[in-house]
Amino acid sequence: MPKEKIGFWSAVAIGIGGMVGGGIFAVLGLAVQLSGGATPFAFFIAGVIALITSYSYARLSITYPSQGGTVEFLNRAFGAGILTGSLNVLLWISYVVMLSLYSYAFGSYAASFFPHALQPYYRHVFTTLIILTLTVLNLMSAGVVGEVEEYIVAFKVAILLFFVIAGIWSIDPARFHQHIPPLSRLVAGGMIIFLAYEGFELIANTAVEVEDLSFLPKAYYTAVGFVVFLYVAVAIVTVGNLPFQQIVNARDYALAAAAKPFLGEAGFTLIAIAALLSTGSAINATLYGSARVSYVIAKYRELPAFLEKKVWNKPVEGLFLTSALTLVMANTLNLSNISTLGSAGFLIIFAAVNVACFRLRRETKSKSVLTVTGSILCFLALLQLLSVTVRSLTDVAVLAMMIGGSFVFEVTYRAFKRV
Repeated sequence: MPKEKIGFWSAVAIGIGGMVGGGIFAVLGLAVQLSGGATPFAFFIAGVIALITSYSYARLSITYPSQGGTVEFLNRAFGAGILTGSLNVLLWISYVVMLSLYSYAFGSYAASFFPHALQPYYRHVFTTLIILTLTVLNLMSAGVVGEVEEYIVAFKVAILLFFVIAGIWSIDPARFHQHIPPLSRLVAGGMIIFLAYEGFELIANTAVEVEDLSFLPKAYYTAVGFVVFLYVAVAIVTVGNLPFQQIVNARDYALAAAAKPFLGEAGFTLIAIAALLSTGSAINATLYGSARVSYVIAKYRELPAFLEKKVWNKPVEGLFLTSALTLVMANTLNLSNISTLGSAGFLIIFAAVNVACFRLRRETKSKSVLTVTGSILCFLALLQLLSVTVRSLTDVAVLAMMIGGSFVFEVTYRAFKRV
């Protein structure tokens, strides 16, 4: 019989699994393009914002343990109204966007092992297969999800640590002084990779299924702190081993390209395997949390009521709908531009959660200076990200659809619900 409760290391693994996913493999090259030799510092800036925000999540998780995590926190602080409903729908859409990005990346890396002419076909095959497989896995108990995450996370982190240890000896320090951008672009580079940190909030969705609530803050800080260290180290090795222009030219597979100077073709294959494990576990962890998010949003009457129903005591309808939307997006859209806007969506949500923790500071016994600082940093980071990266009508349209669409959907749904 699988264990039904999630322990400390399973909670940490779910957080790390959500963070060390497709983001680090898909957009590292773009971050280097914006931040140049200062990319490791850009990763650190983004990590600081994530770490400060994890404080608010930790305090709220202990006070209001719920499968819905972020949804529960926003409703507790602001009430179940149009604003909160819009934010919660935006959160769910952001999950679907990230799941699509991870699935697309998984399919692309898996297809790279096949002849070039067949790669477009196999990308769709493997993208679909990973979504379906992990949907079935999430129909099993929470304990199984946690146990699987422990093994997957341990293996992929070991590969990335090997990449760091093997590559640290061959870096060229002079590369860190090349193409240093203005501070605005440096911060924007860090915010583009912010989507690679967003997965820590999935720990909140485990609160009602953990063995002991008291270890949740430590689980948050352990997961985020370790990933900040890992990302900075990976950025140092990548920037230190490849000339700037080579990274930009290979930005869709920058990590794999960075492994070639010291590991050869075998290194490229090794990083491709790490990418499959990373994106797979990120899909696993995000599906686990997002299905419960849709259930709780429906419980607050901010999504259709059928998502509130449970089968086998699990939010199966929410899981199926999330998986179905992910299948459509991952197989029909090019998600390279959406990755930047996905970060924007989570920065909005994290700013709101920091404000929520401030409003509930008496109940959560939180420190106002940290929650206010987190809110301000998320807001400023969002403005900087958009000012540097949103340059076309297409980017503006996608952002408007994510934010404005969430609001329009919520208003329309409430209007029809009253009819």
